Amino acid sequence: MKKKQRYQGVVYSTDENFAYQGADADGAQTLPVQQQNLRVMLDRKMRGGKTVTLVKGFVGSAEDLEALGKRLKQRCGVGGSTKDGEIIIQGDFKQRVVQLLADEGYRVKPAGG
Repeated sequence: MKKKQRYQGVVYSTDENFAYQGADADGAQTLPVQQQNLRVMLDRKMRGGKTVTLVKGFVGSAEDLEALGKRLKQRCGVGGSTKDGEIIIQGDFKQRVVQLLADEGYRVKPAGG
């Protein structure tokens, strides 16, 4: 049995010519590496006192963000995840992540933390 397709925010329309607009299938377009402005910072908030390295500012699809996060985690040899448009790497790897991103051609800036 096929599920009904749901449309965000539209309950009912009286317009006979109304065409429902579904969610964008492609997602966000990923900017080229040279146009990305990434910020790398350390964070300990809401993590039980453990330090993590955050990478914020990536503009692109979730798949590309996931791939970049996977490469960074492999290069650092640690775990992590990608949530809410940011990459979370377990541990204090701020300088190493900045260097890895710069080597790949990203414009990266270490932020406070």
